[in-house]
Amino acid sequence: MPSMDVVSEVDEVELRNAVDNSRRELAGRFDFRGKEADFEYKDHVVTLKAEDDFQCQQLVDILRIQLSKRNVDPSAMDVDDKSVHSGKTFSLRVKFKEGIETLIAKKLVKAIKDSKIKVQSSIQGDSVRVTGKKRDDLQAVMRLAKEADLGQPFQFNNFRD
Repeated sequence: MPSMDVVSEVDEVELRNAVDNSRRELAGRFDFRGKEADFEYKDHVVTLKAEDDFQCQQLVDILRIQLSKRNVDPSAMDVDDKSVHSGKTFSLRVKFKEGIETLIAKKLVKAIKDSKIKVQSSIQGDSVRVTGKKRDDLQAVMRLAKEADLGQPFQFNNFRD
């Protein structure tokens, strides 16, 4: 019986490349010339540092553009609401969602059941396993998951016949 896993993960290599490209773009921008601003990446968390809050928001936009250029879905970003002021810089943390939270997984399973597609879905840790008799049914679930607005991007792996 065909099966697949619905997961939510960010490619760490592409994320690191997007941060590096954001640093390069920051070095070339005239509105940041002579200003203290930087991107730091560590353990799926990007810390943005700038001299004021408005510049922090500009850094978020730069990062979002670079992520979309690297085919990383920007909806995986979880940006802090307020920037933290320390010394003469403001810093803003951007976390990236890894795995599907239980609440979102339950909503996804409910959406699959409500769609009347003839598949079985179950929550397996931080992923959702979907099995069905036809590949077409699994592909319909893929479309459904991509169109569902659950605040997080989904990928599909372990597609087996």
